[in-house]
Amino acid sequence: MTLSRRNALTLALGGLAAAVLPLSKAQAATVAELTAAFAGGATPKEGGITLTAPEIAENGNTVPVEVDAPGAVAIMLLAAGNPTPGVATFTFGPGAATQRAATRIRLATTQDVIALAKMADGSVVQAQANVKVTIGGCGG
Repeated sequence: MTLSRRNALTLALGGLAAAVLPLSKAQAATVAELTAAFAGGATPKEGGITLTAPEIAENGNTVPVEVDAPGAVAIMLLAAGNPTPGVATFTFGPGAATQRAATRIRLATTQDVIALAKMADGSVVQAQANVKVTIGGCGG
């Protein structure tokens, strides 16, 4: 089989379109849509999860966040004020020693950071912290 320049260009453009389309759908999701998809119909309750984030972040480019949710099978982090609010999702298997996740996230402006945890019994719990950003971030 010979590959002509026209066929190569068609394949490249098709691949590019396939790579970009799912990305644009993910960026359009809101905090409510992401919460509903993660919770699977369950109403998030307070308690059973600990979210540790600084009250004031001197630099919005690297904000340390830690979530501890004993008994969780998955944890989702959301940044309500970011252009793309879904930050990370951590999944824990049966061999996980602890259900804890620590990372650094990027925040556009002063906003709420939300942690959701799906527990082994199917319930969902949440915690929220307001982080004041003084410099930079993903919004400029």
